[in-house]
Amino acid sequence: MAATAAAAFTSASQFPKAACSHSSSFTAYSCGSHSPQLLHFNPLKIKRSRTFSVRASASAVDDSVVTLLDYGAGNVRSLRNAIRFLGYDIKDVQKPVDILNAKRLIFPGVGAFGPAMDVLNKTGMGEALCSYIEQDRPFLGICLGLQLLFESSEENGPVKGLGMIPGVVGRFDSSNGLQVPHIGWNAIQITKDSQILDGIGSRHVYFVHSYRAMPSDDNREWVSSTCNYGDNFIASIRRGNVHAVQFHPEKSGDVGLSVLRRFLNPKSETSKKPVQGKASKLAKRVIACLDVRTNDKGDLVVTKGDQYDVREHTKENEVRNLGKPVDLAGQYYKDGADEVSFLNITGFRDFPLGDLPMLQVLRHASENVFVPLTVGGGIRDFTDANGRYYSSLEVASEYFRSGADKISIGSDAVYAAEEYLKTKVKSGRSSLEQISRVYGNQAVVVSIDPRRVYLNDPKDVEFKSIRVTNPGPNGEQYAWYQCTVNGGREGRPIGAYELAKAVEELGAGEILLNCIDCDGQGKGFDVDLIKLISDAVSIPVIASSGAGAVDHFSEVFSKTNASAALAAGIFHRKEVPIQSVKEHLLQAGIEVRI
Repeated sequence: MAATAAAAFTSASQFPKAACSHSSSFTAYSCGSHSPQLLHFNPLKIKRSRTFSVRASASAVDDSVVTLLDYGAGNVRSLRNAIRFLGYDIKDVQKPVDILNAKRLIFPGVGAFGPAMDVLNKTGMGEALCSYIEQDRPFLGICLGLQLLFESSEENGPVKGLGMIPGVVGRFDSSNGLQVPHIGWNAIQITKDSQILDGIGSRHVYFVHSYRAMPSDDNREWVSSTCNYGDNFIASIRRGNVHAVQFHPEKSGDVGLSVLRRFLNPKSETSKKPVQGKASKLAKRVIACLDVRTNDKGDLVVTKGDQYDVREHTKENEVRNLGKPVDLAGQYYKDGADEVSFLNITGFRDFPLGDLPMLQVLRHASENVFVPLTVGGGIRDFTDANGRYYSSLEVASEYFRSGADKISIGSDAVYAAEEYLKTKVKSGRSSLEQISRVYGNQAVVVSIDPRRVYLNDPKDVEFKSIRVTNPGPNGEQYAWYQCTVNGGREGRPIGAYELAKAVEELGAGEILLNCIDCDGQGKGFDVDLIKLISDAVSIPVIASSGAGAVDHFSEVFSKTNASAALAAGIFHRKEVPIQSVKEHLLQAGIEVRI
């Protein structure tokens, strides 16, 4: 990954390799923002000279231009879109002097700490960045862009950070049942005048990370806000004109846009007065899902199945058409959806990167939708008609570059889990392992599609079975959940419980838990299944399939450990508005983002 990222900078080899200054007694650790990386990065022991050889030019920088330090990993398209949405142009850093010439600099760190530091050091960008920050010039670091400012991280080390702020970045402790990664909308507590955070202390912002920096006496003067997730960690820092946030403002809706606006133009008032909220903790997420496929005319449409059947029961037997993907995504963003998920259910007959319409959907949706976007369908290894091999990592990378924040893997994850359970060895070759290794486990969702198999005696199968709330058709008291592939058409010899445990070990950061029996029925989520899986894993679980009324959402959140609930048809058909769901959850005492 580091080599790929380094290539994003032109003529990188001509620049000096250097690290920022650190204390002489500093002990090096591994660094990273998200999931552990399999690559090993040796800590550089070079101290930065006190004078930087590249001088900034005296030429004035246009007030409308934002300099972006994008080292080539992950989805930065959304941040670019947010900056342009606010009326600014973007200049990309190509060489260290571009940093020193910047009037305002944004560093959207995406991915893992080790590869990022490797690129910064090899290209000389790290030294330039330190010089820029030491001069108290306008800087905004985002997520990993905050963590890299610290001395070190405990992630799969050892690698030094930039060493600007005292402290070690450590992993959230999941031993007490805390779900890691920390994914979702959480509240921040402002500890001092933060300037860019004015008016959002009572609102939710979007986090997605496994590692965090902790406040201490040594870094107290830097900390401008904290967030509670297990413990109070650093949500933002400020010293003079230097800012950094652990959350993603470009994914935090209007609240996040106001943060970016204040940074880009501190003297301006925000165009809208912030809505007063009552955010106090991690909110339960309400996700809008769009099943996307081509209809018989070749047009890309949003559809919805009934137990995975998406065709109308008419003479024409046409594909059910509920609207255009980009239009619906934009509407759900305005309606208050916490995330938007695209599931490409067309299936790829040849080559997924040839599926340009779906990539265009992501590109256009991300221009005006400033909440997380997930895409699933066809993300696996491919060989095209000409014999050219494309790895699942290459396929996923194209989706990330097109605007996806997370990718969802279905059938391919089932096969990987089966192989892992058989051999007890992580091959590192599966799409799940490849993508989570490079982009972090927070970027990988595994979609599980099980159906109930009823039993009279749980000893009849080798898979985990449970006593069900509603007996089977012949009075059966037990059931196990058989996983399927190929859109639910083929059953596999693995249960949902076993699959969930295996994919967590292989690097999944989140589970999208469907239920074929409940799909399109509108009778509620399969609470038995969701409780089974959300209790079994330490990563977040999204409840899916079966929502038909607002009380189905409160039921699944009150009876299980689900972090989010997803719906499709009831939103598409306007039977249950997203806002109605959230108002109901608030009345039920369940925290949501408003």
